[in-house]
Parts: sequence; C-alpha cells; structure tokens
Amino acid sequence: MDYSQFPQHKVLCIDMKSFYASVEAVNRNLDPLTTLLAVVGDTERSGSIVLAASPALKREFNIKTGNRLFEIPKDPRIHIVPARMGLYLETSMAFTKLLNQYVPIEAIHTYSVDESFFFCQGLERTYGSAYDIAKHIQMNILQQLKLPCAIGIGPNKVVAKMTMDCISKKVGIAECRYEDVQRLLWPLPIGDIWGIGSKMKRHLNRLGIMTLGDLAQYPLDILKRRFGVMGEQLYYHAWGIDLSPVLVDPREDVRKGFSNGITLMRDYSKEEALTVIYEISDKIATRLRQINKAARTVSLAIGYSKTEEIRGFNHSTTLPEATNISKHLSRACIAIMNKENISGLIRTVHISVTNLVSDEVIQLDLFTGPEDEKLLRLGKALDGIQSRYGKASVMRACSLTESGTAISSAQKIGGHTQ
Repeated sequence: MDYSQFPQHKVLCIDMKSFYASVEAVNRNLDPLTTLLAVVGDTERSGSIVLAASPALKREFNIKTGNRLFEIPKDPRIHIVPARMGLYLETSMAFTKLLNQYVPIEAIHTYSVDESFFFCQGLERTYGSAYDIAKHIQMNILQQLKLPCAIGIGPNKVVAKMTMDCISKKVGIAECRYEDVQRLLWPLPIGDIWGIGSKMKRHLNRLGIMTLGDLAQYPLDILKRRFGVMGEQLYYHAWGIDLSPVLVDPREDVRKGFSNGITLMRDYSKEEALTVIYEISDKIATRLRQINKAARTVSLAIGYSKTEEIRGFNHSTTLPEATNISKHLSRACIAIMNKENISGLIRTVHISVTNLVSDEVIQLDLFTGPEDEKLLRLGKALDGIQSRYGKASVMRACSLTESGTAISSAQKIGGHTQ
C-alpha cells in the first residue's frame, strides 16, 4: 500500500475509562481506579444490567458491562449505584469544553458520551508532538475532572480508534503511524476491531479471516462480491486507510436530518405501536420547529420481537410538501406500516427525518392550509408549555394508556433516571 497518496493527519481518539463508574466514584470522593463500583440500571431489580464497572471491579471480580446485578458478589467493599444520566451528560459537556480550550469546536468530533476524536494539527508549536499533546490533555482531564482516560493517536480516525481500543486502554497513550499498522494492528483478532460485530466476525471467520492482517491480505474482489461496499471499506480499514473528514461542523448532522426511537419494555401489537408512533412524531416535530426546519423525507424502522421469525424493516417515503407538523409525520409512518402489512409483535420503533429545508418554504394550499395553520399554531403553543413546565406537562390522551411511553421517557435521559 502506497501511503504517500493518503492524508497524514494527527488525530487523537480520547476515551474516558469506565466513564459512568468513574464519574460516580469521583462524585463520592473515591478513587475511580481503585474503587470497586458498579453502575446498574435499577438497583431494585436483581436482573438489572450493569451499565459500567470500575477498572478494579473488572480486574478483581470480572464484572463487566452487560453482567446482571445478581452476578455481582455480596462483598461489602463493592459500591452498587443507580445510573444518573444527567450527571454523566453534564460531565461529558465539561469534557468537550475542556477540549475546546485547545481547538475550535470543528476540530472535535464527539463520538459518544465518553469518547471524542480530536484533530490536533497546528498545536505542535505550543505543546510539541502529537504524543506530547495527548499527554498534556490526559493530565488536564485528570486535574480538572479527576477522570482517567486512554488516548490513541493515528493519521486518521480509524487508526486512532483501533489504537485506542486495542493498545491505549492497556498503556494509557499509544501512537500508530501508517508504517506501524502491520506491526501493531495486524496481529489483532478480527473481533476486537472497531466496526466488526459478532455477526460480521462469524462471516469473516468462515472465510479463514481471524486477524486484521488476514483481512488485509484477503483478495479485495472477493470481499466486494461477498459484502459489497462494506467489504471494500473493511479491506482499506485493515490497511489503516480512512478518508473521512477530520474537521466536522457539529450542526451538519442536524441539517441533514435526525431521528428518535425506542426499544419497548415488552412486545407491542401493531395497534399499540401506533401510540408510540404518535409520541415519537410529536418529539420530532417539536425538534424541527425548534431549529426552524421542515422535513421532506420520513423513515420508519420497525424491529420485531425475538419470538418472531421475521426480519424488521426500514422504509422511507417522500412527502408532497415539507412539514414540521406531527400529524403529517405520523400519517406517513402509518402509511408505511400499512403497506408493510405488519402481523408480528413489535419491540423497537424508530423514526427519522431527512432532506431538511427551512420552514420558510412551507406552502399552505387552498384546501389544507387553514387546518395546517391551526396545527402549526397548536404545535408551537405545546412547545412553549413543555419548554417551560417539562415534557410531561402536556401530552396525548393515548400516552396515558398502557401502551404509552411518554411519561416514563420524560423522566429519563438515555433510558435511565436522571
């Protein structure tokens, strides 16, 4: 591979170690690295999932994310605490603000609540090499937030991410250049690589691909025939090639579109799922009005219960006119459902809107204009009430039924209590 034709960026991938557990430890004036602590969704339910385990708990008792509460030993040294998503989001924002002290926001790509990409080109004259910059940031995070982190350094996001996941989490900071890819990354098991889930791992293993090096050496034409565009992407990622932009506009995703969805607490019938569609449509319409946008395309994704032997679907429809009215969004989704002829039990509902335009282009025709104008005024009035008094201050009557989710979701952030 001739790396000279590819960009040579300086990208840091920064991951906060055991983020939820570390934040909880710091909040209790405990050492996040030595404290035995688990964050669970519900401390009153023995089957509740462990959302985060401190490094010490992982090391001493092998308790990890995904374990159940009943699997945690009855040891008085172990702190078991409920999730507080509001606190974690607040800390995540403080983390981003800290990074923003070094570079403009366009050079920070927030990948998740506890992980960010950081484009550090141009800081060399102030802080030194990329490794020196990473060391300075790591120390600053520890001093200001009292949180440990791991940092991977690479010429692009993919290499920085793989380095962080597979090397930095063990040593703190690690760097991998293009010329280091074969030595540092190729020996890694294919299942440890970012973007390769358990299903893809099984497919690759059947082809005799066990390591990242095996993937890099596999014939590209066969990978493309077998996996399409994904096969080509995996091949180039195995060589450390990634052409995605390192500078991002955080507002760009909103301009393109956004989504909202829910994994239901139980299986729903088609009729019950309609309530959820109404509720999600309300949320998306509110968001559109807040940013003065309207959507031309609506997508509905339905996931069936594990008891069903049928695959879910994700279908889209383009509206005659752009809209930010909930009624039109829900109608579009219901039309997709009816066309799909749903008969199985439903477990996930997801709605997204794309092809966003300024709400100034919305045109009210002669026949539907008066009704839409009333719906728009009503929507804006409800937006104002919810903004002032909370999301649960006003809602649809159907949200008060057993199939409603609006009340419980209004009390949570990220699916957990605030």
